[in-house]
Amino acid sequence: MKKQLILEDGTVFIGDGFGSDTNTIGEVVFNTGMTGYQEIISDPSYCGQIVTLTYPLIGNYGINRDDFESISPAIQGFIVKEAADFPSNWRNEKSLNEYFQMKNIPGIAGIDTRKLTRIIRQHGTLKGAICGMEEDAASVVEKLRATKLRNDQVKAVSTKTPYPSPGRGRRVVLVDFGMKHGILRELNKRDCDVIVVPYNTTAEEILNLSPDGVMLSNGPGDPKDVQEAITMINSLLGVVPLFGICLGHQLFALACGANTEKMKFGHRGSNHPVKELVTGKVDITSQNHGYTVEEHSIMNTRLEVTHIALNDGTVEGLKHKDYPAFTVQYHPEASPGPEDANGLFEQFLKMIEIEKQEGANKCQSVQI
Repeated sequence: MKKQLILEDGTVFIGDGFGSDTNTIGEVVFNTGMTGYQEIISDPSYCGQIVTLTYPLIGNYGINRDDFESISPAIQGFIVKEAADFPSNWRNEKSLNEYFQMKNIPGIAGIDTRKLTRIIRQHGTLKGAICGMEEDAASVVEKLRATKLRNDQVKAVSTKTPYPSPGRGRRVVLVDFGMKHGILRELNKRDCDVIVVPYNTTAEEILNLSPDGVMLSNGPGDPKDVQEAITMINSLLGVVPLFGICLGHQLFALACGANTEKMKFGHRGSNHPVKELVTGKVDITSQNHGYTVEEHSIMNTRLEVTHIALNDGTVEGLKHKDYPAFTVQYHPEASPGPEDANGLFEQFLKMIEIEKQEGANKCQSVQI
């Protein structure tokens, strides 16, 4: 079944359809990861996007039950050079085609993904459509140019009600802006008593849960579209330790008075080098974001840059100069990707312990 991939600049690719036979429109982005396609497909941060994978063969180890980062994928479509028809792996349960049919997600294979990636790198992310051959390309281009992409992605993917993931360690409230399950898994591994709450939970509601620390998760879209979260973070600063990842990092920056901007084509892949400025240590990181914190906007805030991307110099980490709070733009839970930065979870828990000890010392001083 032949299908078309049509971009808003008028470029048309003809390929082979797989998965659902529905038409779709979304923002076309690319990811350079060589493995981890199941985690990419199920990452809520891709909500509203059509994802291109630059690695040429995708689906060769199939789909399994264990590697999902969410229960239901939020991507609009999938673009690959070749989709494996007969996956081979001891964990394989179904093919990419079967999974996409089940989830009603359209895909297109057999196109020149190198050419597509070059177009995106040159012109920036573009709106695109995966559609049948019966669609008139000129009409689709006109429709794409008139289409306004959604800006409610966080609302779409965040949990609707709070829920616990019990442990016997420190209590962490995890604000779900489009949380990958890997973040929850890493907290569970450290025996944290986690309560996951919706994106629009207020600071008062969070503090009523008596947290020892608060985590701000990853998520999709423009951070400036999540104003209620910015207000919440501002109210929590200095009250409870904070750790933000990806969108959580950007929202934290906005709450502290910095600014964010859209990148030309973003960072999406599992081999992005990031340098820690204090130690000079370089971690290879997993990333998925289309917005970044403007470095010059940090000058008039109480924030300090802790990490930078070695590929383009963009801000990859921040900490507050006065309060126990730090964030990173990349994914320390590494799903998919390397685990170089996994120790940031220990850093967060250590920060919580320090705050607890200082609080205990203050109480003791008052009693004396």
